[in-house]
Amino acid sequence: MQLYKKITVAAAMLLTSWGIASAQNYKLPETHTAQHRDLIAGQVNIGKQIKVEDTEQFLENLLEEDIEPEIDIYTEGWDSGRVNPFGDVMPGRTNINVSEFSMPHPGYVTSNYGYRRRFRRMHKGIDIKAITGDTVRAAFTGKIRLTNFERRGYGYYVIIRHENGLETVYGHLSKFLVKENQIVKAGDPIALAGNTGRSFGSHLHFETRYMGVAINPSAIFDFPNQTTHSDIYTFDPNTYKQARDYSDAANRQYMMKYREENKEKFAQAQRTERKSGSSTYRVRKGDSLSKIAVKNGVSVKQICRLNGIKTTSKLQIGQVLRLR
Repeated sequence: MQLYKKITVAAAMLLTSWGIASAQNYKLPETHTAQHRDLIAGQVNIGKQIKVEDTEQFLENLLEEDIEPEIDIYTEGWDSGRVNPFGDVMPGRTNINVSEFSMPHPGYVTSNYGYRRRFRRMHKGIDIKAITGDTVRAAFTGKIRLTNFERRGYGYYVIIRHENGLETVYGHLSKFLVKENQIVKAGDPIALAGNTGRSFGSHLHFETRYMGVAINPSAIFDFPNQTTHSDIYTFDPNTYKQARDYSDAANRQYMMKYREENKEKFAQAQRTERKSGSSTYRVRKGDSLSKIAVKNGVSVKQICRLNGIKTTSKLQIGQVLRLR
């Protein structure tokens, strides 16, 4: 019993001391307090060192690391020898400024954009009537990406990449007036029209492309009126193949006007063609390459070279062959 009383008294004294301690302010040991005081004294007022402009610069640097830089239109696929250096890409809806332009040639449309049953392939541009030697001009300001020759297709052709993101292709040329990487302005002469490659008469093959996708040029240009439909062309993956307000009647009317204004030039071209012989021949029943060559004063080798065929190729009645 005496031991129990002693334990109870000790417990009571301990509880009393806890109560007193809780009623007082809690204090750190003196050594700890001194260390804490020295630490605070050693800190510098950061507000005196960081300025507003320093913070802005820091944020700008941070953003520059996170934001992907814009693609330089004169680098992606620039060194490619392909007409379409972008591959199988379908871009999204995009507004393209076409306000500063030049018609590539003032001729009328002789063949529209679209699928050609005769050749079982897509015609990815339009054909504009031009006589060999006519001046061909840059449609927009840009840089010459490629000057090349393709025997079975474009013949001599030029590709320009433009500041508005478009590329234009000019085919069947007779002479280049520019070199690769040369800067040209809208309307600058870039070549002379011709009849080279897979062509059955002098004309200009003209294409408008965005990220390699061949747009119907008549969606951008109003050829009968020699202007653009609007200052902004909106590329749409669902409508880029469609012409805008194209009229065959308007094109025929413009054709008659153009031929009348250039009557002497067309007459001279016809005289030159008659003098040098017909440039094409339509295959008839019973024809062979040797018969056609003898009849037109050319060689079988030349016919094969110009048409991309072999001496053993089978001719089809109605097939048109280039002779010169």
